[in-house]
Order: sequence, then structure tokens, then C-alpha cells
Amino acid sequence: MLGPVLGGAYARVLRPALFRAYAGDPERVHHATLQTLESLERRPAALAALRLLTRGPRRPVEAFGLTFPGVVGLAAGMDKDGVAPRAWAALGFGHVELGTVTATAQPGNPRPRLFRLPDSAGLVNRMGFNNAGASALAARLDAAGVRRGAPAPGIPVGVSLGKTKTTPLAEATQDYLTSFAAVAPYADYVAVNVSSPNTPGLRTLQEAGVLRDLVAALVDAAESQDAARPVPVLVKVAPDLSFDALEDVLDVCTSAGAAGLVATNTTLTRDGLAAGDRWRAGEAGGLSGAPLAVRAREVVAFLAGRTALPVVGVGGIVTAADGQALLDVGARLLQLYTGFVYRGPALVREIEARAARHLVPTDEEVRS
Repeated sequence: MLGPVLGGAYARVLRPALFRAYAGDPERVHHATLQTLESLERRPAALAALRLLTRGPRRPVEAFGLTFPGVVGLAAGMDKDGVAPRAWAALGFGHVELGTVTATAQPGNPRPRLFRLPDSAGLVNRMGFNNAGASALAARLDAAGVRRGAPAPGIPVGVSLGKTKTTPLAEATQDYLTSFAAVAPYADYVAVNVSSPNTPGLRTLQEAGVLRDLVAALVDAAESQDAARPVPVLVKVAPDLSFDALEDVLDVCTSAGAAGLVATNTTLTRDGLAAGDRWRAGEAGGLSGAPLAVRAREVVAFLAGRTALPVVGVGGIVTAADGQALLDVGARLLQLYTGFVYRGPALVREIEARAARHLVPTDEEVRS
């Protein structure tokens, strides 16, 4: 009974209030929500109550050498600077991916840069990796007692790494290595974001030769830091790549030693928009949410059908059926962003309950 009550309260009361707040400015609502969650970090009793409210059946998953208490994680972009890792765990997430962070702090693109498409259950964003920098994130995690292998929230903590906008593409590898060095002691894994559409030229880093050098350099850095148990390096891909290009990315990730893939980022297409949202189609930036569901499923199925590397499914998950569909085509883990905005914590619970009724294979079972 608690699940429907939780979902109904969010849909009928909290979401309408949030969507009206701050004159409908979604970025201001986002920051206010983060501030609220950050305040919970200092209130153990409130976190415990939140866990009771959101708890439900979950199925643990093993992937890239880590154990996840559930299949559903929080996607990068929601908590760029790592202000609320314990709160996300209390909301029922089985892991959290912080960031995307860059080697140096940057303000991101000019506002407005985040737009709701409510009839389509979607968002368009052109945030541009606004963040306080990798060193600031590392300091925050250190102060919060988050350590690699012993995460204070009780769930794995990943960090998404991006390129600083002002860094020339020819110097991108060193930029990523700088970020990696800062966060590696605190990250259970890192995800290499080379697929955001909102940093000029970033997606060219998905080209096979360039990506091979970048991933190999990060894997080498991880092994140098801890040869016995290096930080897993994942690669996040764009949904707009052709299948031939995805095949190249997969070959590179396999040969360069990546531990997994995250599929997908936001899309530059505007397919699947509801009539009431088409006036937003001209906004620059990446589209996420329900319109991305079909393509995300195609990309996950393509990658998972060709590799034993774990694939994290992201994109278009706004119902439990959407989440299960990605698991059915081979995703080992899932991540939410836009679906969480529209459905709240009840969506996490619903997906977990459905996934708990299905077998999620281990790394060993996939390899065999």
C-alpha cells in the first residue's frame, strides 16, 4: 500500500507545487531541492524516517567488481557537486553517480538552460557541466566520510568526469586525468562523459582513436593508483551514434580496459514530442525522458548483445515497465534522472519491486 500512497502524494501534491515554484523555473527548483536534501544529510533521524518510507523489495546486483543493493541508481547531473549522497540512498537508490565534474570549476552555459516538456514527460537541458570542480567534490566527499570501498551512504558512489570547456580538445586527456586524480580515492567507479551535447566538440572524443587513448590513459592511472583493485572506468555514450560507431566504441572500450558502459546520454533529436511540447523543439540542448525510451532500449540491446561488459541503462525510464524493458534487453543496472523528476521516489520503488521478481545475472553468469 505504501508505494501507491507515496506515488500519489508526489503526483498530486508535491510535483505540482514544485513545478509552480520560483515562477516555474526548473533550475531554481532543482537547487532548492538539493538544498533540502543537503539539510537532511545532517539529520540522521530524518534520513532513517525517509528510508522507512521508501523501503521495499530490492535485488542486489554485481557489476564491475562492485555489489549494488538494488538495480536503480541516480544518474549524473542531478547532484553535480555531491551535496546529498546519504539522502539519495535514503530515497531508495542503489547507487549514485555524482557530477559531471571537470578539472576546474566552471559556471556552465547562460541561463535559462533547463526546460520542462510536461506533456512528453521530458526535459531539455544545455547546462554545460556547471560544477565547482573535481577538487571541490573530492573535498566535500572527504569531509562527509565517503571513501572508495567504504561509502558512507551505504551504496556505491560513482563520479562522472567531463572536459573543462576551455580546455582544447588536444589536451582533453590530461584534463580528465586531473579530475580522476582528485576523485579516485572517493569514487567506487568513474564514468567518462564524452557524450554530452552541451560542451562544444566533446562528442568528437567518441571517435575510436581519440577515445582509445583517453580510456587507456584513465585505466593506466587507475592501475597505477591501485594495481590490485583499480577504480573501474566506464564510458558513457550518446544515443545519436550510429550502430557502426557504437561498434567502434565497444571495440575501443574492450581493448582499452574499460569496465563497463553507460547508455545513454541525452539526444539531439526531437522525435516523440507531444503536440503541446513541440514549441520547445527549437531549444538547443539534449532531450531526456520518455521520448528517448525507444532509442535508449535499442542502444542498450545493441551493446549488451555484443559484450560481456556490464551496461548501465539510462534514458526514457518513466515507468517500471520502461525500467524492466531495459533490463530485459541486457542492462545490468539502471539510472534515473528525468523519470525521477516526474515520478519521484515511488518510481525507484516500483522498478525495484518489479526487478526483484526477475533474475539479474552476475558478472560470472554473463561471462559463462
